[in-house]
Order: sequence, then C-alpha cells, then structure tokens
Amino acid sequence: MPLPLRQPADGPADGPPPGARLLLATVLVVATCGLVYELIAATMASYLLGDSVTQFSLVIGVYLSAMGLGSWLSKSIERDLHDRFITIQLIIAVVGGLSAASLFLGYAYLSTVRPLLFAILILVGTMVGLEIPLLMRILKDGQELKDLVARVLAFDYIGSLLASLLFPLALLPHLGLVRTSLLFGLLNAGVALACARAFRHQLARPRAALLGSLIITVILAALLAVGHRIERFAENQLYDAPVIFSNKTAYQRLTLTRWQDDLRLYIDGNLQFSSVDEHRYHEALVHPAMSEAPAAGAARALVLGGGDGLAVRELLKYPALAHVDLVDLDPGMTDLFRRDPMLRGLNKDSLSDPRVAIHNADAMRWLEEHLRSGGPRFDLILVDLPDPNNFSLGKLYSHPFYRLLAHALAEDGVGVIQATSPYLAPRSFWCIVATLAAADLHPRPYHAHVPSFGDWGFVLVSHAARPVPQRLAAAPLHYLSDDLLPGLFVFPQDQQPPEVEINRLSDQLLVHYYEQDLRGPGGRRS
Repeated sequence: MPLPLRQPADGPADGPPPGARLLLATVLVVATCGLVYELIAATMASYLLGDSVTQFSLVIGVYLSAMGLGSWLSKSIERDLHDRFITIQLIIAVVGGLSAASLFLGYAYLSTVRPLLFAILILVGTMVGLEIPLLMRILKDGQELKDLVARVLAFDYIGSLLASLLFPLALLPHLGLVRTSLLFGLLNAGVALACARAFRHQLARPRAALLGSLIITVILAALLAVGHRIERFAENQLYDAPVIFSNKTAYQRLTLTRWQDDLRLYIDGNLQFSSVDEHRYHEALVHPAMSEAPAAGAARALVLGGGDGLAVRELLKYPALAHVDLVDLDPGMTDLFRRDPMLRGLNKDSLSDPRVAIHNADAMRWLEEHLRSGGPRFDLILVDLPDPNNFSLGKLYSHPFYRLLAHALAEDGVGVIQATSPYLAPRSFWCIVATLAAADLHPRPYHAHVPSFGDWGFVLVSHAARPVPQRLAAAPLHYLSDDLLPGLFVFPQDQQPPEVEINRLSDQLLVHYYEQDLRGPGGRRS
C-alpha cells in the first residue's frame, strides 16, 4: 500500500506521487470547466440584463477576483488535501452545473437576478481558485518546482483554450446554456469520482467521498438526459405564453411563443413582434416612406435587419418594386422565416419571392463592400434593426453608419429607421434623430401606437429637406390612412426633444442612453 500523500502534506518523496498522470489530466478538465462556467455566466447576464460589454466586464472582474480569493484561502488548507480537492469538485459540479437553470428561474421569479448571479460567480470562482494550488501541492512531491509549475500551467492554459473554442462554436449552438452547464457540472463530478477511486488510500473518509461523488454524478447525468426539458421549462418562466420554438444561433437566441392567435418573436428575451398588431408597426415603418418614393416608384430597395420578412411583405405590395436586397446577420433567422409554414403564412412567403435577395452579413460591412464595389444606389432604404441595447448594435445607429447610408441612398431616394420608443426611451430616440441630422440626412421623426410596444418611433430621411407626407401610395392597408398619416409627425408637449449628444463609434453614447432610459419609468429594473 502506498504511503499517504497527506502525511506529511508538503514533504519530499522518491518520485512523482501515485496518480500523477490522472491529476495532470484533471488540471486540463477543471481549467476547461472553470472557463466555461465564466462564459455561461457572462452569456446569461448579457441575455437577461442586456449591454453585453458591461455584463461580460462585470462577470470577468468578479470571477477573477473570486479566483484570487480562492488562491489566497488555499494556504489555510494544510491537511487532507485529496479530501478537500474532491469536496471542491463536488461544490463546483452542483453550483456550476445548475447555474444556467438557476439564473433563468431567478430572473423569472426574483425582483432582481444580480445577487444570485454574483453569488454563483463568487462561490464557483472561489472554488476554482482553490483547485490549482491544491493540485500543485499534491503533485509537487518528487518533482522539480520549475517542471511542476510548467506542466500545471501549460495544462491549465490548454484547458482555457479548449473552453474558449468549444463554447461558441459547438456547445452553445448545439446544447444551449442549461445543458452546457449540466455537462460541465457532470465533468467536475466525474473528476471527483475518478479521484475518489484512484486515491481511496489517501482519503480520510474514502467511502463518504466515493458515495457522495457517485450520487452527484448520477443526479447530474439524469438532469443532463432531460436537459432540453429543463431548459424549455426554465425559459417558459420568462414569457407570458408557452414557448413553441427556441434556438440559440451563432448570434442570438430566437424564441417563439404562442397563445391562441398571438404569435410572438423574442430575440435574446426582447419582444420583436406580436402577430396581433405587427401590421401597425410594419405599415408605419414602410408606407410613409413609400409615399415619398421617386415618381416612377421605388425600383430598388434595401432592407437592413428585418430577417422575419414582415417589412419585405409590405414592400412587395408595390408592383413597381423590381428588387429588394435584405441584409440580416443571422442565417438562423432568415432560414426560420423562409422555412416554417406558420411563419411563411405570416410574412406571405416574402423571403422566397424572386425579387428578394437575402444576404447574411453584418449590415455595416455589407454596405461598405457594396459601395466599394460600385454597387447601385437604392431608391428606398429601410433600417429595421433591434434596439441598440449593446455596442454591436449601437454601431449600426452611429454617425459613420448613417454616412454610409447617405452614400447608398439615391439622390431622390428616401430612407426610414426604426428608432425605439420616444416615450419610454426619449434620449435614445432623439439621439438617433440628432445623429441622422449630423449625417446630413434631414430627419423627420414620427411615431405610431403599437399596443405590444406602446408609442413607437421612426425617422424618415432624405438628402434634402422635405415636407411631412400627406397622402399614402396605393396599397392594401389595415392601420394607416391618409387622415392618420400627417398626425404621426406631431409630438405632444411631454415628448419634446431633450438635450442629447450624437452617437459616435468612439463613445457609443446611444447604448448608455438606452440603458438609462430603460431604468427609468416603464423600464424593467434587474
């Protein structure tokens, strides 16, 4: 029987300890798991709370600080190193493995999810910070310190690389957040079980360690087997209606809910449309601009965003329209609305119309390439992008982006931009208007009432100043009328423009305005 490694804990021995290869492999596994939990927490925070840059920064800072705390606390563990290491693995397995499901449910049922998020980060981060120092102390007998540190850190960094590659490319798109966290919780439990068996002679309570590891491994394996149902249940708690479809693409989470005749699309938890009243939004977006199209009609149109095909549906009501370029970043979005029979019925199969060309690309890069290659200018440009709740979207509301729009718009052409709510997000709305004015696009802001959203804002743009449109072009409509059209451009006294700066790429003030607006009256506090 080998000598117990815990007696003495720090004394020399004649060669590497038993199970050294297992422990080095363990370094690789725990390093991968540790970074995956950090990425899960950051993604969940971004998904639930918005502003991905802020959430990722906070999560990374808190997590790394907790790891530092764990490393510092490791010096107080002087005996039973193997037992302590197994206990740490089981704590990480349970807390980290259940982290995604806990955050989903916490967001649904708690007034604020931040304390739960930070509690998970601090607990898991502290335990992860304890792992490597304990492993190095277990492994150090019979090895040169320089060789030990080199091996352990090399495996640690390789594990981090694996996590950073696997998480966005394989785990998140195919397993989702809940099953990914359960899978890596199972890996931590598996490490504990393997160590409990391999080092049973070095443990103070081998049976308890083995039994505890086995029970937690079995529980997490069972939860992983039904992980899809857990994720569906957890996500259902976020919405008022049953979830009928949910998929995490490479760019965003798409969720469809349905209650009776009300079909709703959510992107990263934010409502994009309700089938009950989406016609109000899309008619207000498209038809005031079409009323100002060139005399011969808008022969060529560009739609940026709008991957659901609903704005394109409205455009295709005009026979003179010869071609539509639709640019949407996410092929998962356009494929869904081009393939699903229910969604095709909603958009009237607009994405399969021969006049429509779909480009899955970043709107800014596509515009740059289109202009660089000498592509034709557009009679009509519709910008139907999600609200600027993060910096990736904020750049598509910036002064440089609007200058690109100006170059792509024909001399007598017209454009329209969805511009958030002038009532719920006034600084955001008027920041967009001011930025368009700075880009010499002569904005004319207007708004319409969409019951699912409230008072919603849009901006007409053109190369020269124009009067407010008075009559709509001939098209079958359910909401707009000639009588209603001029009133859309009138704002009441309590919605006059506040003082705002324009949105530049260098500062992205719009994202901060949007975050501040939603924290005010009508915005959800999280």
